[in-house]
Amino acid sequence: MFFNSLQFVFLFVPATLAGYFWLGKIGRQLAAFWLAAASLVFYASWNPEYIPLLLASVAFNYLIGLLILHSAARPRRRNWLLALGVAVDLLVLAYYKYLHWFSSIAHSLGLAETDFGAGIALPLGISFFTFTQIGYLVECRQGLAEDPRWVNYLVFVTNFPHLIAGPIIRSSEVMPQLIKRSTFRFNPGNLAVGLSIFVMGLAKKILIADNLAPFVDAGFREPQGLLLFSAWGAALAYALQLYFDFSGYSDMAIGLARLFNLRFPLNFYSPYKATCIIDFWQRWHMTLSRFLRDYLYIPLGGNRKGRTRRYVNLMATMLLGGLWHGANWTFLIWGGLHGLFLMINHLWRALRPARAAPPAAFAAAVFSAFQVLLTFLAVVVAFVFFRAPSLAAALHVLAGMAGLHGAEAALVLPASLAALLRAFGRPLAESGLVAFGNGAPLYEAGLIAASIAIVWFAPNVHQIMGRYSPALTKIEPTPATWLRWRPNLGWALAAAVVAAAAIFGVSEHVVFLYAYF
Repeated sequence: MFFNSLQFVFLFVPATLAGYFWLGKIGRQLAAFWLAAASLVFYASWNPEYIPLLLASVAFNYLIGLLILHSAARPRRRNWLLALGVAVDLLVLAYYKYLHWFSSIAHSLGLAETDFGAGIALPLGISFFTFTQIGYLVECRQGLAEDPRWVNYLVFVTNFPHLIAGPIIRSSEVMPQLIKRSTFRFNPGNLAVGLSIFVMGLAKKILIADNLAPFVDAGFREPQGLLLFSAWGAALAYALQLYFDFSGYSDMAIGLARLFNLRFPLNFYSPYKATCIIDFWQRWHMTLSRFLRDYLYIPLGGNRKGRTRRYVNLMATMLLGGLWHGANWTFLIWGGLHGLFLMINHLWRALRPARAAPPAAFAAAVFSAFQVLLTFLAVVVAFVFFRAPSLAAALHVLAGMAGLHGAEAALVLPASLAALLRAFGRPLAESGLVAFGNGAPLYEAGLIAASIAIVWFAPNVHQIMGRYSPALTKIEPTPATWLRWRPNLGWALAAAVVAAAAIFGVSEHVVFLYAYF
């Protein structure tokens, strides 16, 4: 059961909301326990065998957090407790996520007789609930977390809107909300806002991302024969599929949280409009970026120990960020590429001459568009490694994108157009520039073009919501006033139409791409 399943939309969410607000009238702790129990049911719908692992992780980190909080007068003990908690969390994560990869490497090098990590299944969302709890322990050590009730901590970690694929929340952001009486009281305004954002996220996933998926799968399944335009089509389709899939999930998570009167941090803010890679990582998976910055890059020294050390820290952070997404050489290379991009970006900023005067408006707009295009292309190329099943497959796709496999000889149009064109159909076919077939390439190109237009020229969901956006970050509304959401009948009808279109396209088997990272 995922956010894009009929059981979730029509059974799980209404039942959870009804119980939450009914119990909220009796007592906040009862309502919190109900939400935690519902979240565990949600998680168990994937695989109930991993419920003990999740609960054990929650219990362990809650205990370590309490010990840290109660050792305020003993800093050295707090440091040892933090180190113990983080070490255990990372060891558990490494066992489930990386043991198979490491053991397969050892086996291939002759260092191990068998692949002793084979057969270990990756628990859903383990990267997210592990990082969430590591962040909690760090905040306990920093004095930013308070002594929570156990049920509030259970809700904080297992809350189903963020449990599977984020955002990676912090206790200082969410825990104070769980002690407010208003959090457990029904709010029709929050219901309208939450449902609207959920519907827009669902539409991104079902109407756009899932329709791009077949072209991505076909391209990366047999990359050896990809010609120029087919290779670019597969790469662009994947970059856009991942964009709408992950941004859709992030919007749905924030919308679902708002149904329960909770606010989550912003996790996705038009990253393909970024003018450089630094800007990209301030917009893409924002809660992971800040986690890596605050708990890895800065502790390594950040930019405080000279330019060379800064670049080393950037590369180390991005390599580990790549491995966080999965145990595979392709993810490591993807992280390394982004580390290289960030190094080049920072070097360019350091070496470029200061402008004597600001450029003219037209020149500035052209240069900004060039920056966006260059950043987007760099991201698309790197995402080839992110998606490819192997390093060899990624290199085949890149070779096709470079034209090394050749280019298509003709534009393929739908066969139905041959009859419509009549007198022109045969000459076009004989020219060799046009062929008539199933027209799939033309449909793919149109879908990619429409998706890029939405990405670059349309406001994002939170700009549309404007001051109603439930994200913790303040969002400036879109300048187009007619696109600003309002709690009125017109927007309710629009949401109903979009929801109906999305519901008809629901597939129980199309999971979110980030669910298994």
